Amino acid sequence: MNKVVTNIRENLTTRKSLPFEKVKVMPASYYTSDDFLQLESDHVFRRDWVCLGRADELKQAGDFYTTELVGEPLLVTRGKDDQIRVLSNVCRHRGNIVASGHGNRSRFTCNYHAWTYDLDGELVAAPLMSKVKAFDQSSCKLPSFKTEIWLGFLFVNLDGNADPLAPRLSSLMPYLENYDVADRAHGFTEQTSWETNWKCLAENFMEGYHLDATHPTTLNPLTPSGLCEYVPSDGQFNAYYSYYDPNYPERGPFPPNLTEKEKRCSFMFGVFPNLVAAAAPNILIYLCLSPKTNNAVNVRWGMSSLPQSEGITKDQRDFMNLVNAEDKVKLEAMQKGLQSHYFVPGPFSNEHLEGPIVDMYRYMASRLGSDIDLG
Repeated sequence: MNKVVTNIRENLTTRKSLPFEKVKVMPASYYTSDDFLQLESDHVFRRDWVCLGRADELKQAGDFYTTELVGEPLLVTRGKDDQIRVLSNVCRHRGNIVASGHGNRSRFTCNYHAWTYDLDGELVAAPLMSKVKAFDQSSCKLPSFKTEIWLGFLFVNLDGNADPLAPRLSSLMPYLENYDVADRAHGFTEQTSWETNWKCLAENFMEGYHLDATHPTTLNPLTPSGLCEYVPSDGQFNAYYSYYDPNYPERGPFPPNLTEKEKRCSFMFGVFPNLVAAAAPNILIYLCLSPKTNNAVNVRWGMSSLPQSEGITKDQRDFMNLVNAEDKVKLEAMQKGLQSHYFVPGPFSNEHLEGPIVDMYRYMASRLGSDIDLG
C-alpha cells in the first residue's frame, strides 16, 4: 500500500475519536487519489448496502432500468412474481452488455449474438447452441445480487455478505416515521454525472453551511444556513434539520402525523455510503451516488411526492434542477482546487452546519481506517 493511501487511512483513524471541534477537513488526497478510490470500490461499495433509487420506479412486471455501480453494469427488473431483482447486465456468452436504458420488456436480448434472458435472468434462448456438447443452458443465468427495500428505497449488496440493513438504521427511524417516506410516490429519476469526487457531493448535500452563499436566491430564502440543527449519529447515518424561514409559506399537503415542528423543516439524512435525501413535508428528494473516477461521480437522483398530492410539478422539478446546477458549479470548481499542491485543510465551522461531514468521516474510518484489517 503506497504512502498516500496509508496517510489517508491514518487521517481517517485519527478523526474517528476526536471531538468535533478538533477535527479538520481531510487532506486533498482523500478526494483525488486513484488508489484510495480502488479501496473504496472494493471495501465499501462492493461490501456494503448501496442505494440504487426508489423501488416504485418499477411499478409493474416488465419494468426495468440499467445503471452501473463501481464498474459493474446492472439490470434492475420487476418480475412477473412482482419481485424486484438486480441482475448483472453482462451476457454469459462473451461479456457484451445485455440491455440499455429503461422501459418495459418481458425479455432482454444481447444484440451481439442474440442470447436472450427473461426478467429473472434465466437464459431462454441461445441461437445455434443446442448441438454444442459443452453448453448447459440452465447454468447460464445472469448473476443476481442481494437486495433490500428500506422505506421504499432499493439497496443492493454486491458481495452478498452484508448484514440486514433495516436493523442498522433503527435509530434513524424515529426521525423519519412521521414523514411517511415509504409511501412517497415516484415522480421521476434522472441519471447524470458531475466532475467531482463522490464524497464531495455527499458532503455538500449534508451540510448547511453553503446554503447562504451557494444558493442565495433559491434555498437561502427558504432554508438559511443559520437555521440548521445537527442530529447526532450512531455511525450508520448522518442527519440534520433544515428549518424554514418563519416568513416562508407552508409547504403542504402534509402527512397526517407530521408535527408542527416537522411542518416547518426538511429532515436531511444520509444512509452511508451513497444515499443522501431530503424529506420535506410535501416532497422527497434523493441522490444515489457512485464513483465514476476519482474526479467524477455518477448520480441517480429523483423526487417523490405524497400519494394525495398532484405529483411532482414542473415548478418543483425546475427548482431542484437550478439548485443542483448551483451545487455542480461550486463542486466542480472545488475539485480543481483540490489538485493544488498548496491546499492546506482548514477547520470546520460548527457542528450544526458541518457536523454530518465528520459523521461520514467516522463511517469511512470504520471501513477503511488504518486500524481496519482489509484482508
